Parts: sequence; C-alpha cells; structure tokens
Amino acid sequence: MSTTTSPAQAGPAEQGEARQFVTFQAGEETFALPMSAVREIIRLPQVVAVPLSPPELMGVANLRGQVLPVISLRTVFRFEAHAHDDATRVVVVDQGGLVGFVVDRVSSVLTVESSRLEPASAIQAAVDTKLLAGVIKGVAGDRMALILDTQQLISADFAAVLARRARKEGREGSVERVERKEAAAERPLVSFDVAGGEYAFPIAQVQEIVQFPERVTGVPNAARHVLGVMTLRNRLLPLVSLRRMFALPDVELGPQHRIVVISLARLGEEASTVGIVMDAVNEVLRVSETLITPVPAILSGGRKAHEIEAICRLEEGQRLVSILSVERLFESSAVKEALAGANAAPSPAAPAPVVSGADTEEQLVVFRLAEEEYGVGIASVREIIRVPETMTKVPRTFEALEGVVNLRGQVLPVVDLRTRFGLPRVERDERQRIVVLALETGQTGFVVDAVQEVMKVPGQAVGPAPCMTEEQAKVMGRIANLEKQKRMILLVDPTHLLAGAEVQALAGVR
Repeated sequence: MSTTTSPAQAGPAEQGEARQFVTFQAGEETFALPMSAVREIIRLPQVVAVPLSPPELMGVANLRGQVLPVISLRTVFRFEAHAHDDATRVVVVDQGGLVGFVVDRVSSVLTVESSRLEPASAIQAAVDTKLLAGVIKGVAGDRMALILDTQQLISADFAAVLARRARKEGREGSVERVERKEAAAERPLVSFDVAGGEYAFPIAQVQEIVQFPERVTGVPNAARHVLGVMTLRNRLLPLVSLRRMFALPDVELGPQHRIVVISLARLGEEASTVGIVMDAVNEVLRVSETLITPVPAILSGGRKAHEIEAICRLEEGQRLVSILSVERLFESSAVKEALAGANAAPSPAAPAPVVSGADTEEQLVVFRLAEEEYGVGIASVREIIRVPETMTKVPRTFEALEGVVNLRGQVLPVVDLRTRFGLPRVERDERQRIVVLALETGQTGFVVDAVQEVMKVPGQAVGPAPCMTEEQAKVMGRIANLEKQKRMILLVDPTHLLAGAEVQALAGVR
C-alpha cells in the first residue's frame, strides 16, 4: 500500500506498486474501494430513517456507540430496488467520520498491479463516471471493477452543514422569552390517567417520565402502596402506586404503565427522587388560572382530596383534571416508607466517575412518527392536546397545514408533521396528539402519531446527526444515541420546522 492518490489522478509512473482493493456487487456492477479506506464490513444493522434527507440515505444506525449514516449504493446509482438478504453487507469507510454503504454482497479482496488500473474517463460505464475514481481491469475474466470515489458519493452538505449548527445558538433565547411572556397567566401541567380519572402535576416538579420496568425490588414490611425500588441510571428510585394510595381498584402493572419521577431534593430528604406509578401519560397542558379552583372545603377532610390542591375545568366544565399537591404527597407516610426502603436496600454498583462537563442533561418530549422516535426540548412545548374531530380548513395554503382550531379563544394553526417530513399520511386514531410548540411567530400545533414519554437524556449521548441536505440539517441536526436502550432519537429544532414561505402563510392565518 504505497499511495492514497486515486488512479483517476495519477499517471502510470506515479501509481507505484500493487495495491489492495475490496470488491463488492451492487446491481449488475462490480465496485471496489481501496483496502486502506475500508474500516470494516458489517451485516445490515437496524436503521433509523431520517426525514428530509435524500433518498440515498437509508438512515442512521448504532455502531458501537457511534452514529453511522447508512447510504444505499443501489439508490445512488439508480439501480432497481432489491430486497436485503443474508448476503447484504455495509461497507464502512472513514470520510472524516464513519459512513456505511449498503451493497448486495462482498466479493473478494484483490491485489492489483498498477498496469490494471485505468482512470474512469477511459471507459464507457453504465453509471455516472463522476462518482468513480478509476477502473480495475481483468476482474473475473473480462469484467471490470469500478473504483468508487466516496467523497463524490456523499453530498457536500453532509460534512459542511455541520458547521451551520452554531448559527442556531443565538435564536434559542428568543423562544424562551416568548414562552415566559405567554405563560404569565397560565399554569403548565402534565396530566395522567389513573383508574379512569385524570390527574396532573405541575410540570416544573416533574423530572422525567419513564416506562414501568420489568423488575421491581420489593421492600420488606412496607405498606401495600409501596411497590418497591427500581434502578434508574445507577441510582435507586422508590416507587409508590397512586392507585393504592387513593384506594382505587388494583391492576397488574406492565410496560404500558408510566412512572412520574418527582424531585425531593428541595425538601432535604436523603433520597433525591421518588416515582409515582400512573396508568398512562395523557397530555401536557397549559391551563389559564381562571379555570383552576381550589378543592371545595367539604372535600378537604378526605384522604384523596387532601393531596389534591386544585381542580381545573376544561372543555366548558365537561372535563375535570385534579391537580396533585407534590408537597402533600411528599408528606404522606407512603412516600416516607418508600424512601426508607430505598435507603435500606442494597445499593447498585458504583457508577463510573463523572467527567467534567459530561453530567449535563436535556429534557425531551419524545414522540413517534411512523416507526421512528423524535424528541423536542420540553422548554419549547406549550402543551399536548388531543386531535379534534374537525378542523377549520384554510384554502390556498401550504400542503402540510391541516387547518386551525380554537384553543381557549386563540387561533391555533395545526401542521401535519408527517406531511412536513415527506412521510405517508395515515388515518386519524386515538393515539395521535397535537404537540403545541412556542415558535417565534406564535404557537403552532404539530400532529404526531403518539407521544411516548418525557425523559432526560445525558449530554454525552447527544451528537450531530448525519447531514445530507441543508433543510434536514436545520430541522434535525442532532441525534440522541441511547446505546444501552438500543434507541436513537432524532432531535427536532422547532425554530426550523417551518420554512420562510410557510411562516408567512401562518402569519396570514393568524
């Protein structure tokens, strides 16, 4: 391996000694890459699709903790689509970052004399010669192997657009200022379903929302409403059942249930958090103070009512949401017993030392579109509401705008996020929600397939997403790679969800 100069650029005298190439098939063609450029060859992994990207980008995959963009070589060269099978492989190369090319099968490793190398301009190929660095003659008889130029295969935006992310930083503060101004007379809440009733916590007191685990460690001699403890990121989390605390009918707990993680640090407790088990996450609400009333005095003597500090009346009084008092729940014997059990339980293995700067976290609202997960910073989420049965259509506007709805006297434009991302439309169902985001131009709702959870993601798990187009880089420039959970969450930047023309159209709608 004497040189990295491509055959397309070097003359016969400069090509030097024999070189090694990896050859592989895509369609009817045989391709090759210098062995020095190939990092590894792997089976096709699970791939997460990235909307707003060129069709060549199949998506991203997790390669031992790194985000690996996966590009279909068949699509690059406009070959007929082909189902992947046991022979399908991904050839991983280093282009200032790892990139994988999906091929039909890997053929062999060849040692090639310089006399068998020709520039791409010397042949008439069935593929675009601009994407080739040269040709190997005499492969398997009279066949030729086309040497790929990987830098030409990848759009210039793929590498260059990463630098544009810094331009977004100056805009983040303005969204927060809009949110603070609009929320002055409203109370932000996270609501949940428990035994057919709807309850809520103030959003500021909710650390995160996680799925009920497969295993809970019981606490000896604990009260019935103390479920036990679970491990959450190398710390013990005591669990309390709200159903049992309120003497509601018991059910078998499973992965469909959710745990609301509440911080106790401000109260000086030994354990920093406690988990309250709910049936399901419902919505994120921002309720006007005029719709919130204290619990009637006649009910204040009951155990359940004692821990409910107020009730909000929605949908003209047809929907009542009980706001739980975090402080009163903390005072209860159930929580104290759970905390005592957590402190007495065996500690998990000590976590690795925290590297300075690596302990930052981002709190996300995670939602689903098609088969993929997306996240948006909770600071941008005003509320999450059900999709109404009807919306007022707006004629002669952009395709993704579903219409407008009346949100407590304000006109709320609603955008179908599937359409915005170029995904197939689907019929409306009960799981779909409208995520209301605070944009610089005002509140806008985005229809998603389902809201998954509210979670905290460690800063070291967040990195740049593969960028193939400028639009995709602006909207989804980052990705959370949760290797242990085998999840990859595309992070959405709300400030770029709508293009300039769409923003102007919404201004006219408002």
